[in-house]
Amino acid sequence: MSFSRFATRGLRSVSRRVPKSLTQQSASYSLLAARTAAVAVKLPQRAATQSVRGMKTLDFAGTEEVVYERTDWPLSKLHEYFKNDTLALIGYGSQGHGQGLNARDNGLNVIIGVREGGESWKQAQEDGWVPGETLFPIEEAINRGTIIMNLLSDAAQSSTWPQLKPLITKGKTLYFSHGFSVVYKDDTHVVPPEDVDVILVAPKGSGRTVRTLFKEGRGINSSIAVWQDVTGKAKEKAIALGVAIGSGYMYETTFQKEVYSDLYGERGVLMGAIQGLFLAQYKVLRANGHTPSEAFNETVEEATQSLYPLIGQKGMDYMYNACSTTARRGALDWAPVFEKANTPIFEQLYQSVRDGTETRKSLEFNGRKTYREDLAKELAEIDNQEIWRAGKTVRSLRPDSQN
Repeated sequence: MSFSRFATRGLRSVSRRVPKSLTQQSASYSLLAARTAAVAVKLPQRAATQSVRGMKTLDFAGTEEVVYERTDWPLSKLHEYFKNDTLALIGYGSQGHGQGLNARDNGLNVIIGVREGGESWKQAQEDGWVPGETLFPIEEAINRGTIIMNLLSDAAQSSTWPQLKPLITKGKTLYFSHGFSVVYKDDTHVVPPEDVDVILVAPKGSGRTVRTLFKEGRGINSSIAVWQDVTGKAKEKAIALGVAIGSGYMYETTFQKEVYSDLYGERGVLMGAIQGLFLAQYKVLRANGHTPSEAFNETVEEATQSLYPLIGQKGMDYMYNACSTTARRGALDWAPVFEKANTPIFEQLYQSVRDGTETRKSLEFNGRKTYREDLAKELAEIDNQEIWRAGKTVRSLRPDSQN
């Protein structure tokens, strides 16, 4: 997911203000919440059915799944495990920024590989990566690294692969945070060498969130997967790297399932469907004489500031019990109507993801020479929609507004 350059720079400015002695410390998972990070997260007793080193088997609504924990990898163990490794992180976008700084703060040997002199090169320098020491051109970083973390954009992974593949030699590990390139290899032409481990750690959030939760001492949830296990230690390596880049808990999946669920979710309730539903409800309210402020408050503000956080904290069932009897009755009646109307759309969306249609659309658009200009036009259209123009005024009135 993309976030504003302003927000990303804000995070970088925080990292720059941290004293160098702290960024090199190895006593905590977090720079800003050492005490919080030092306390192991307690799981509900009724959920844990089995506990062994490095994992817990939990009951998820009647299905048992293994969950890997950060608390099973104290920093001393992490340092020992990676003592002979250099993490070469290729690309310094949202995920590269968050994962790279977290791994560095966790005391691991991390270097960055980006195009020399480009915008990412300058941003990396702002975050304290030093040319010739921890910041290198892409090819040199890969040659120096033992674990190659390919965090370039999906389109860039495809276009650069012919140059990068020969550099990923036997004994190295190839790491991704998205299954896109290797799963859709017929379209991306990304086929990993057969003599290297190929693993995935996919944080369930943006690089900005990866960094923020790490600094809070919490850690983000992540998926882990193995595409190719040459050494017999690929999964263990993925778990350890998950901890290194700021994960609190890790759930096992496959490259294919990760990319299917990710593309599906982004186009669905995470972004695409939400924008469509917000806009549809707002337009109907406006067409029936409601003011922009009222339409926005009833559509977006109450959802994001009151109800959605409640769902995240306590669950949908709790929210239903916490609302008025009138709201509860209406929501219970209309939820099946929306489910019935939307299920065919979601089935169509999943099929479009699975058959590669969404991949080909993304590669075509993101590979255009006019990509930035074309994207700017589409984003400007959303920014100029009345609902979001009204929202800027509403947000400015919040008690905690920084404007």
